[in-house]
Amino acid sequence: MRADGPLLEVTDLVKHFPIASGVMRGREIGRVRAVDGVSLAIGEGESLGLVGESGCGKSTLCRTVLGLVEPTSGSVRFDGRELAAASRRRPPAIRRQMQMVFQDPYASLNPRKRVSQIVGDPLTIHGVATGAERDRVVGEALDRVGLAPAHGDRYPHEFSGGERQRIGIARALALDPRLIVADEPVSALDVSIQAQVVNLLEDLRDELGLAYLLVGHDLGVVRQACDRIAVMYLGKVVEVGPADAVCSTPIHPYTRSLVSATPIPDPGLRGRGDRVVAEGDAPSAASPPPACRFHPRCPRATGLCAELEPQLVGHDDGRFAACHHPLTGSAASD
Repeated sequence: MRADGPLLEVTDLVKHFPIASGVMRGREIGRVRAVDGVSLAIGEGESLGLVGESGCGKSTLCRTVLGLVEPTSGSVRFDGRELAAASRRRPPAIRRQMQMVFQDPYASLNPRKRVSQIVGDPLTIHGVATGAERDRVVGEALDRVGLAPAHGDRYPHEFSGGERQRIGIARALALDPRLIVADEPVSALDVSIQAQVVNLLEDLRDELGLAYLLVGHDLGVVRQACDRIAVMYLGKVVEVGPADAVCSTPIHPYTRSLVSATPIPDPGLRGRGDRVVAEGDAPSAASPPPACRFHPRCPRATGLCAELEPQLVGHDDGRFAACHHPLTGSAASD
């Protein structure tokens, strides 16, 4: 973190989607609690991984941070400036500094535009560069992601999935951002291509000093690319800490189940150790369980877990976990 504070600071962020009913769908009968009081911070040049099951609110959190979705309540501060109150009216200078790489490299690129247009459109929209200067910036962005400037004359359908994702990264780089939000940028790619894209993101961070909010399902991928990891479950962060520590000695039982589900490449090591699987399916975000939301699936749950919501508590090695019965750490109990 910088001495004057984090680059991005999210405090008690909430995003609920109303469930409407009636002939004109004007009566609210409930709410989907997609993001329900999330707090996190990312320093200049730091990479924070965000992991969790599908439907836990990761993508909604990313879109709310970027202002693509209006928050219900809470605070989003970028470089010390409050943004949550004016998501749709953010100054262009702030929008340029926060860019996104989308999950699907096939759906995120306009099939009717050439690559040079796709990468160059943000420059035109923000009035950063036109003409020969725009062509130069586009060429540099393509070169940074491992594509030739001549590829700018082609259409997206002429590229593979990995190359399309590189185009998406080049588009995000064109405006020289300070923070890139990557929503599962490698989940739609082959394993071998995933490694190439992850290595590219790491190289770009070292070269340009970028900060990342990187969403992913695979803890192995996130562990390689990120300094810290935050684990989400049903709209809440249940554990956060250094990537190696979170993956090697998880504190929250849900984190342990995610680590246990990570594929092991060495066949000789498969089957060794205790495999922990969370029982049942995740409850609906429209009707989450009371108190600890993981307690119906947790093997360590007690009556306390169904009565009192746990708060993020500090443990060893700068880690925090929201659990009444943590697995390890200075606050551990059996």
